[in-house]
Amino acid sequence: MKRISFIPLLILVFFAGFILGQSSENKKEEDKYFYLKLFTEALKIVEREYVEPVPIKKLIYGAIDGMVSSLDPFSDFFTPEEYKEFLSETEGEFGGVGIEITMENGRPVVVSPIEGTPAWKAGIRPGDIIIAVDGEDTFNMSLMEVVKKIRGKPGTKVKLTILRKGEGKPIEVTLVRARIKVPSVKYTNYKGIGYIKISQFTSGTSKSLEKAILELENQNVKGFIIDLRNNPGGLLSEAVDVGDLFIPKGKLIVYTKGRKGELHRYFAEREPITQGLPVVLLVNKGSASASEIVAGALQDYHIATLVGEKTFGKASVQNLIPLSDGSAMKLTIAYYYTPKGRLIHKKGIKPDVEVKMDEETWKKLFETIRKMRFEGHMEKVILLPDIDVQLRKAIEILEKKAKLKKAA
Repeated sequence: MKRISFIPLLILVFFAGFILGQSSENKKEEDKYFYLKLFTEALKIVEREYVEPVPIKKLIYGAIDGMVSSLDPFSDFFTPEEYKEFLSETEGEFGGVGIEITMENGRPVVVSPIEGTPAWKAGIRPGDIIIAVDGEDTFNMSLMEVVKKIRGKPGTKVKLTILRKGEGKPIEVTLVRARIKVPSVKYTNYKGIGYIKISQFTSGTSKSLEKAILELENQNVKGFIIDLRNNPGGLLSEAVDVGDLFIPKGKLIVYTKGRKGELHRYFAEREPITQGLPVVLLVNKGSASASEIVAGALQDYHIATLVGEKTFGKASVQNLIPLSDGSAMKLTIAYYYTPKGRLIHKKGIKPDVEVKMDEETWKKLFETIRKMRFEGHMEKVILLPDIDVQLRKAIEILEKKAKLKKAA
């Protein structure tokens, strides 16, 4: 009897749950329409009551921008003009001063300057907080608003007011905007070691890296130092293709997990081209996004030793979604995870060998390289291990690894 009475109870519980679930879904739909009605009401009031006529496009764009910007620092809205400019930037050529920025606590913060650009030449550093652009306070501006104010016609000037750790007062820096074409990969044979600097992950980065590795192998280098310091990231596809150059065929490089738990896995499709040579990766707090994908994967498989400082911790995936009028949204759709399942977002990747660089050392390194650039070494890769303690440690580790490999 107890079993028989239990069955109707289960049925009642099931139907009660079904009805409650249905009711919950209906309420969500009702809430959605209520707030859409509220938005329409506000829009009509602005159109009718605001002191000056405002184009409807401006109002709608502003509303979409506000909605998307409220989600996280990395989601954004682009007008048709801004979208075209953004696409040109991911191709590696754009106008501006050469910095990657993010938003923290309502302020734009420099992730990293790109070497050789006006910002880099002026000494802008990772972690600098931009509190004003041309005297206009940046507090609570959207990321795109700040970017638009910093960019402009090549040859014109822009003044940034920044707060820097260790400095008592704000610093004013005047930069001359330029049309910037940035080679994402530079390399050299340094005393038998293949040194490769990847400044960002733009279209063609993996092809350039493959060319660099093969050319250095032809010079019989004993191993590779891959420098990802101050690399703010870029295209996920390029990060995967870069990982493919080091990770054995069939192995997982990275996977993303979206809102509904759906997984998107990326696997190596070829064998490594590094011929078993030792690899050391240089990272710091300016290494973000795509840099962390590569660093995390190579660390998980013990393919490379990571040297430097903890990375930035941006592990979210943004998707560009074009809209019908040529505008677009850049929307965070997933987080990415290393092959061993580590979530890096807001945590960063800890290096295997931590080597910190204080502000004074960074300043000395920047100033020395800048001076050498102005003296005519514009295209040459400049390495200064006497000053650059992280590079010095990377060389030391690679030399030891090369000796062990030779002995084996």
